[in-house]
Amino acid sequence: MMGIQSAGILLFRHGEKGLQVMLVHPGGPFWARKDAGSWSIPKGLIEEGENLLDAAKREFKEETGFAVDGDFIKLGELEQPSKKVVHAWALEGDLEESKVKSNTFSLEWPKGSGNLSEFPEVDKACWFDAKEAKKKILRGQASFIEKLEKILIHKAEEKRFDDKFKQTRLI
Repeated sequence: MMGIQSAGILLFRHGEKGLQVMLVHPGGPFWARKDAGSWSIPKGLIEEGENLLDAAKREFKEETGFAVDGDFIKLGELEQPSKKVVHAWALEGDLEESKVKSNTFSLEWPKGSGNLSEFPEVDKACWFDAKEAKKKILRGQASFIEKLEKILIHKAEEKRFDDKFKQTRLI
């Protein structure tokens, strides 16, 4: 039997100071006063029989209100400290984080009160440079940012090589 599996998307852009990634902060009373080490990529559980990338796209829309499509970069999977496995893709894009609107969940709050309250799955989204993002993100997901950095460095080196090769062929 497979354990708990999630899928998500790490949105990135190139800002004035380099690579930036968009992370989301979980909603609800447990996370309300937590910051460093509590942010996440937009992600969620994979439904039975669902394609992993389709699940990641669905979860991104549920948690941000934005649909995504484009050239996804597979970042692989990471086992979390909880033993859950998260599958992730990166996508270059941009969105206004103040317009992020997530779905909600119900929770008895305060605990034992019998009162059900609604909370957003995500209470805010923010763009962070890669260094800051590695401090903000849940420690089990930090390697996704490192993988993205390595992939982008490799792609930039390939482009420089291709450009140099094209120039030498013209001479």
